[in-house]
Amino acid sequence: MGDMNETAVIERVQEISAVRADAAAAQPAAIKAALRASSELRSWLAASDAELAACLAAQVSFPEKEIADCTRSTLHESAKAKERSDALGSVRSFAEALDAADVTAAHVDAITRAGKSLEGHSQRAELFDRVAGLVDVASAATVEEFRRRLGIEVKSIQRDDGMARLERQRRNTRLRTWTDIDGMWRFSGQFDPVTGVRLAARLDAALQTMFAEAEPDTCPSDPIEKQHHLRGLAFARLLSDDAAAPIGARPGRPEFVVVVDASTGDGAGGPQVDWGISVEIPGRVVAEMAGTADVHAVIVRNGVVIHAPGRLDLGRNTRLANRAQRRALRGLYRRCAIPGCSVPYDRCKLHHVIWWRHGGRTDLDNLLPLCSQHHTKVHDSGWVVELGANRELTIRFPDGAIHNTGPPDRQAA
Repeated sequence: MGDMNETAVIERVQEISAVRADAAAAQPAAIKAALRASSELRSWLAASDAELAACLAAQVSFPEKEIADCTRSTLHESAKAKERSDALGSVRSFAEALDAADVTAAHVDAITRAGKSLEGHSQRAELFDRVAGLVDVASAATVEEFRRRLGIEVKSIQRDDGMARLERQRRNTRLRTWTDIDGMWRFSGQFDPVTGVRLAARLDAALQTMFAEAEPDTCPSDPIEKQHHLRGLAFARLLSDDAAAPIGARPGRPEFVVVVDASTGDGAGGPQVDWGISVEIPGRVVAEMAGTADVHAVIVRNGVVIHAPGRLDLGRNTRLANRAQRRALRGLYRRCAIPGCSVPYDRCKLHHVIWWRHGGRTDLDNLLPLCSQHHTKVHDSGWVVELGANRELTIRFPDGAIHNTGPPDRQAA
């Protein structure tokens, strides 16, 4: 990217202004170039904020309050800005890369979060030493990819297989409740990851049971708010009684879908194995939990399910997918199948690629996970999706444009 000097900053501002001045006539290439310029400016501004925050912190006793006052932000936002400044002070190579717009502020924030997951100054110092040599990795990686790389570094630094951290997390369990000015009962809580996995299992089971056939009239139209609403209803039901628990399930019993990806190695000669746990839990605790959980193994390779338990082809007997089909497709998809969508798989519907009303079958090779927003695009906005033999996805848009992807890649999710 090069140095973002005053001339480069002015050039990018002019590029953005030119597109905004006649946005209706702007071509896609010019709009995308302006967006890139805007991203580069944000990185440079974030580096400037960090440097200014460091200067202020050296002269005042409560820099977070001073930052909040002069930027009209909250103390929480200013504390985050101060943390970013401190991280850049510890990893000067990233300060230079952010100033040059080679990385984003989100890359730096990932370093800060990784440091918080370690115990003590010595471990964090070791992480910062390792991170200093990862600028080229970060500049070529998405934020999510860089987070995963940092996770590898964190795990290699930790000496106690995570048990000390888990005990600290258990001690930090909290739940706060209050009534807001509108009379709504509200709460905020934090739980250790083992408890979180169990609570999430109960909540997901309640969602699938309560809203498999129909959704209440109270749902908001916005797809994200709709999911929040349904989760709130399911949570309230769980607190009031156990009627939402699926038949045969035991309270608090988690379900693990263990994905064995035969197309990706684990670096030790075996396939990549993913337990599907989104939080950090020590390996021996996972083994203990597996003894009291429902464990289902799904084997995939290059976009194809090689093995999954249960009945995967239901034909025309039923329109709704069963739990076995949802487990199998979870082995292929982490999120909505539409490229770039970040809605998690468990919040998606299984869409019939050949629509049910057009004779489509409820078979695994005719099902695709779509979030509410993209499901509506397909059914109401003229999007057409097609699946290849290895679940290659083709999307045809109403304007004639076509987007093709390869097989689903869990590693890139």
